[in-house]
Amino acid sequence: MRAPAAAVALAALVLAPVAGAGVRIAGVDTSGYPQVRVTVVASAGAARPQLDENGMPAAGLQEVNLGRAKSVVLAVDRSQSMTGASLRNATAAARAFVAAKGPNDQIQVVTFGHQAVALTGFSSSGADADAALAGLTADPHTGTALWDAVVRSATALARQGQPGRVIVVVTDGQDVSSSASFAGAVAAAHAAHAAVYAIGILGPGFTPGPLRELAARTGGLYREASSSAQLSALYASISRTLAHTWQLRYVTAARPGAEVRLSATVPGAGAAERSVRVVGDGLAAPTTAPPSNVLPSSAWNSRLAPLAVAGAVGLLVLLACWFAAGSRRGSWLRARLAPHLGPSERRSKAPRRRQGRAFMRGVVTATEQAFANVKQFRAVQRLLTRADLPLLASELLYICVGAALAVAVVASLAGLPVVLVLLFMLVGGAAPLMWVVAKARRRMKAFDNQLPDLLITIAASLKAGHSFRHAIQAVVDEGAEPTARELRRVLTETRLGRPMDEALAEMGERIGSKNLSFVLNAVTIQRQIGGSLAGLFDVVAETVRQRQQFARKIKGLTATGRMSAYVLGGLPFLVAALVSAISPAYMNPLWHSSKGHLMVGVALVMMAFGSVILKKIVSFKG
Repeated sequence: MRAPAAAVALAALVLAPVAGAGVRIAGVDTSGYPQVRVTVVASAGAARPQLDENGMPAAGLQEVNLGRAKSVVLAVDRSQSMTGASLRNATAAARAFVAAKGPNDQIQVVTFGHQAVALTGFSSSGADADAALAGLTADPHTGTALWDAVVRSATALARQGQPGRVIVVVTDGQDVSSSASFAGAVAAAHAAHAAVYAIGILGPGFTPGPLRELAARTGGLYREASSSAQLSALYASISRTLAHTWQLRYVTAARPGAEVRLSATVPGAGAAERSVRVVGDGLAAPTTAPPSNVLPSSAWNSRLAPLAVAGAVGLLVLLACWFAAGSRRGSWLRARLAPHLGPSERRSKAPRRRQGRAFMRGVVTATEQAFANVKQFRAVQRLLTRADLPLLASELLYICVGAALAVAVVASLAGLPVVLVLLFMLVGGAAPLMWVVAKARRRMKAFDNQLPDLLITIAASLKAGHSFRHAIQAVVDEGAEPTARELRRVLTETRLGRPMDEALAEMGERIGSKNLSFVLNAVTIQRQIGGSLAGLFDVVAETVRQRQQFARKIKGLTATGRMSAYVLGGLPFLVAALVSAISPAYMNPLWHSSKGHLMVGVALVMMAFGSVILKKIVSFKG
């Protein structure tokens, strides 16, 4: 009974400093600038921590509790100095650590002697790791590749989807055979956003300094054992510490080189503060780093980064000059007409407001001139005319761009993954255009519903002896919108000298109604070959009414298919949102890894194809 009692006493001594600390900031890493990763250790059972930067809440704060889900690499020293009881104790303690892991944790085993070797891949089942540890033997070759093991572990963690990443290293010696350096090991841990928890076994020639510094600079923890028999208690202490360790990620408002004051507060447990200096390519005071949702630090440190930034700035300058030149061309006509305008017209606006609006008109005019021959641009302008909106296509383009940027900024501040930010950005940019499309369809549908009554009214006027122009005027005087507005425009154009056939044809193109096109073709033919126009309108009105009844019948028969399409299209998004809210750790690999982003992209493409197929099935063109 003495041995278990001693182990319990040792664990209590090891855990006492942590438990008594209440809340402490274990590390801060700014290598992913402008994102910062802060490691906070709180007391057991504490609530989610809150983080402030210089007295203000951290922007885009994301919290990950390492006790819920994480990827762990167990790096075990198997060099010749560990031969015998030391290796047996180390493997037994590591197997106990694997047996006590959480259900969402993924573990990989790496061993190092004269070189570092990965014995297993990452798995949520501890069977592979336990089997690898059970068969572990000492390395027959001399050497301890400690830093190589850290680099290999960090490289493996960088490919994992779990946001929590931990390296647990146990060794009784110092590095003597690595090709990587200590600085390379620290950089690899930062790049993988991994915290290193190191266990050093005291012995001849052992120097704890590098391990202690490695743990401190990555936001981890260093523990020391006087013999390998104490490893089980130390593994247990690390496991318990991870259960109430939080990794906080946020976007800093400070510039590189500036000093910031971080304050971590845990309700009911206390608070901790630390002042650090932001360094864009490494640590700050004691530091730790976050995954960047904007651009990785390697992108900014690349040799091509200055060229890319210079090219982007040059492009913006050219666009500004282009828009300024377009503004001057657009204001030339207004400058020529200004002397002939009345004083009230010239003085109606304040000078600054006039200048601002003139600049915007110049930008819009330049955009219209640039895209005037683009087919899609002209189609958008026809859509705006069909929806009866007093906008230009270029104005709608800038509204869409502004909406997309606004949604992207809000999503980024909310800390959403990059793939969701891009998705919301596309949805936000398309929302104004979709609203215009919906308004145009509602207006066309309203015109179609009024068309039979319109034809009957015109036929009655013709039977009463009125001319075709007077019959249209009667519809304008007594009709409802949008029919009255469109026919009023036709009459106005004919008064200005335009032929009636051309005015009606343009109205049909402007409205976009198939039934109206059918009516106009019949009227044009009848006016050219002669005959009873009133009787023609009666026949066409009955034909249009029958077509509308048939379309409503088809719509009723395909209602089940359309509802199925809506459910199948919306169900994946609803399920993804619910699962993300209920179990964020389960969905983290999908939102926070490159493979997950690829899967989301493939799923969206397949859903788009499926939506097109379902639309073809339930649609009918009569």
